[in-house]
Amino acid sequence: MNEPKEVLAGEICPFCHEKTLTLMDMKKEIPYFGTCYLFSMDCSNCGYHKADVESEKEQEPCRYTIEVDSDKDMTIRVVKSSGATIKLPHIGSIEPGPASNGYITNIEGILNRMIKQLESIQNNEEDEDSAKKAKNMIKKLKRVIWGQEKQKIIIEDPTGNSAIISPKAIKEKLKVKK
Repeated sequence: MNEPKEVLAGEICPFCHEKTLTLMDMKKEIPYFGTCYLFSMDCSNCGYHKADVESEKEQEPCRYTIEVDSDKDMTIRVVKSSGATIKLPHIGSIEPGPASNGYITNIEGILNRMIKQLESIQNNEEDEDSAKKAKNMIKKLKRVIWGQEKQKIIIEDPTGNSAIISPKAIKEKLKVKK
């Protein structure tokens, strides 16, 4: 049940203030997750991009944990809202914030996003030890992708709009600090 997307072109970009922003929204059915809405904004002038995923039904704050232990796990579907935090213990995290996007991907996509973050650290770090540490973490994540090493992945979402869609994933209620 993928409904056609609604597209509005020629809107005013919040950054460059030109009428070059395209807004898109689409309703999508995701097996074992339910119906959700995908939203995005893209500016052809300045390159601004913002995207998010929202469940049709109101969800409770959630925490998903999965132990990735084979290359077959790379295809496990992941829904991540812009408000979610992804944690890879002993490696790093992808934090929510103004530039954070929501997306639908798979475990391999999550690991590749973390690799890109680490490559940026490795290439821009002046401290040799920190650059070497980033390089070693990249090697570890590549071994995880190839099914040669295990890695735990945790997604915490106070909005409840995220999920790891697998029988291997453990879902818990997230305790939200007030």
